Amino acid sequence: MAVREIVKAGDKVLKATATPVTKIDKRIRQLLDDMVQTMHAADGVGLAAPQVGVSLRVVVIDVGDGLIELINPIIVASEGCENGREGCLSVPGVYGEVERFAKVTVEGLDRTGKKIRVTGTGLLARALQHEIDHLEGILFIEKATAIYKGQGE
Repeated sequence: MAVREIVKAGDKVLKATATPVTKIDKRIRQLLDDMVQTMHAADGVGLAAPQVGVSLRVVVIDVGDGLIELINPIIVASEGCENGREGCLSVPGVYGEVERFAKVTVEGLDRTGKKIRVTGTGLLARALQHEIDHLEGILFIEKATAIYKGQGE
């Protein structure tokens, strides 16, 4: 495992639509391992592959309830709306108010290729949507209704 460099806003990989993973092999499992280590080293709660310079549809999330690894994630159900403050490891020192679905269900594959379904509310719902946005080349600052610099609290 290795901590990878986190790509910052302005890098073209963050604006591209990520490519679906067609084969889960050793390279993809290594990417997942590196992403988890990178996310934890940066004190993040989520990380998408484009944030480490890899334009593939892979995300990792850990909001404190256990690690979630998703390959080719898609939102299959959503309900409600709520505003909340977000930050991003690719946009350090910047926070914003973003409207997101209050509850989402996401389907994808785990590291073994097994189909998984994750339903989340609160921070998990927000993190799932934020990371999937990265796969579409969208940064939270593009959706934010207000932007703050500094600690965000």
